Amino acid sequence: MAIDVLERGDLPFPRSLPEFQRLFRNEAACAAYLERARWSNGFVCPRCGTFGEPYRISTRPYVLRCRKCRCDTSLTAGTIMDGTHTPLSVWFWAAYLVTSQTPGISAVQFQRQLGLSCYETAFQILHKLRVGMVRPDQDRIGGKPEEVVEADETYVGGRTRGKGRGIHDMVLVAGAVEVRQRKRASSLNKRKTGRYAGRVRLALVPDRSAKSLGGFIESAVAPGAPIITDDWNGYAGLTRRNYLHTAVAERGDMQVAETFLPIIHLVFSNLKTWLRGIHHGVSPQHLQVYLNEFTFRFNRRFYPFNAFRSLLGIAGDVAAPTYAELYAKKSRSTKSSGCV
Repeated sequence: MAIDVLERGDLPFPRSLPEFQRLFRNEAACAAYLERARWSNGFVCPRCGTFGEPYRISTRPYVLRCRKCRCDTSLTAGTIMDGTHTPLSVWFWAAYLVTSQTPGISAVQFQRQLGLSCYETAFQILHKLRVGMVRPDQDRIGGKPEEVVEADETYVGGRTRGKGRGIHDMVLVAGAVEVRQRKRASSLNKRKTGRYAGRVRLALVPDRSAKSLGGFIESAVAPGAPIITDDWNGYAGLTRRNYLHTAVAERGDMQVAETFLPIIHLVFSNLKTWLRGIHHGVSPQHLQVYLNEFTFRFNRRFYPFNAFRSLLGIAGDVAAPTYAELYAKKSRSTKSSGCV
């Protein structure tokens, strides 16, 4: 039986469960979609560089064979699905559930909904998808004359019991967010100034030093962008790093924070609510990939169904972490979140 190949052009994306079932009715349909996501202009043999329609094997829908060198290329090679024994349909269901449900989905929920026998399988699939939420060619936020970037840091984690007063296991997360202005702000509610969040960047940092915070800003924000922070001395060197830096003395005054840094504080509040509400707790070892997922969702919150197509496109360029890397204290998944 011949495998249906999607028409050239933009990839479709499902807007409902019936549409998902229609688009991805079998493994062959999933393979055709993945091929289109990886080679948008047509198949190119990774060995000899030949461009053109490959040979297709009906019994092996994951394999494309070059007509010139006869080299077999796996659709999942070089992706987060590389070496998987899980059907593509399960991966597609995972991508759809992760992106289409506004609050996201936990591994326990995913295991239950798809009837997976092993929790570890569900956890690894979702974790690998989170790794794929970071673009290899990520850009930096800001850079537009009308946009200001707010930056701050916060501690994430709960109370630690039994270790003595003042000891905690919380980790430090640095964040930066674009502040955009609506053309028409509400004139009735003074709290609604018309400002709203654009793209966000979040990353774990070891401490609040100028080296750590300044390094995060350089990796996340375009040079020359106007940045507003509090007056912590860790941000004192941003002007020398070629940023238009404004430091605001909060001194614990919530009114000052709400006036000058409202958007980044709202992002942090949403992040902590999401971690507690959906995942009920995340270990520091895996926190960065959850920051990646939050960033991915936040930056695509106005186009949730496009996120499914975007995730598969991104994931097609990201190599799968090994089992040891997934559970290592420091892995490739600790790269700062930089989703567009």
